[in-house]
Amino acid sequence: MSSFLQSSDWQRFQESLGRTTYTETGEGWSYLATKEAGTLNTRLYTPYGPECHDLNSFDDAITSLTFLAKKEHVTFIRVEPTYSITPDQLRQRGFRPVTYQQLQPAHTQIIDLTQPSDDILAQMSQNSRNITRNYHKKGVTIRTSHSPEEISILSSLLAGVATRNHITAHDETYFRAQADALFPTKAATLYIAELDKTPIAAALVYDSDDTRTYAHAAADDTHRKLGVGTALVGQMILDAKDKGLTSFDLYGIAPSHDPHHPWAGFTKFKKSFGGLEITYPGAWDLPLNKLGYWAYRTYQILYRRLRR
Repeated sequence: MSSFLQSSDWQRFQESLGRTTYTETGEGWSYLATKEAGTLNTRLYTPYGPECHDLNSFDDAITSLTFLAKKEHVTFIRVEPTYSITPDQLRQRGFRPVTYQQLQPAHTQIIDLTQPSDDILAQMSQNSRNITRNYHKKGVTIRTSHSPEEISILSSLLAGVATRNHITAHDETYFRAQADALFPTKAATLYIAELDKTPIAAALVYDSDDTRTYAHAAADDTHRKLGVGTALVGQMILDAKDKGLTSFDLYGIAPSHDPHHPWAGFTKFKKSFGGLEITYPGAWDLPLNKLGYWAYRTYQILYRRLRR
């Protein structure tokens, strides 16, 4: 299963933002790394990477990343392996866990799309299955778009959600940059739910060569009883199956042992579509400049404590 965050399409988007990227491939491993400048540091970051198949290929990828990082004079390397390497194995290699901020989700829900469509539907909750099959009976239509101009539909709905829930959302400029970079190759798709030709919900998905990832979504609160959020996800799943993709990543859930997690609410929603819970090792840093890394990490921990 490959991540869109390690794709050439995502690389093109990062470069459109003016960021420097690097790719390398070896026997059983590959990575896309982005050079990032932060407070008191520079780093190479490989979101959901490096991609590898075993411990030997992971070590080879880290050797390559370390050589690159020293050449670029960065403070540390940040990785998020999806290979099932253990915390002890990472610590033995000099890595330190990132505990003070949330990066890519370490827990997610994956649906196997190699099953027949009827089996995929059967594994949904009764409510999600019924909405997926019957949303059109309520006058709701769902269409897809690869027109960058229409990304404003999603950003406008997200702004409404952010206002209602007192949270911060990406602005339209960010989503427009994604649309300009990813829509022409259909690496990303905008889903729009409409009632009487008026958009009432929208969502953005990303496709790698084998996986569709559900990332951003928002709905008009006045039509919540129609279940359009559920209808959108159900349709995305079936469309991904029809496209020949093999996995659908619901992209981020609360850990099953933590019912009070901030994501517990939408985790119940995501799990209503079936699939299996997957846990990744999370984000880990490999310090290269130990004094610089200590200063950076101390600053991050103190900054977040003061903001509580």
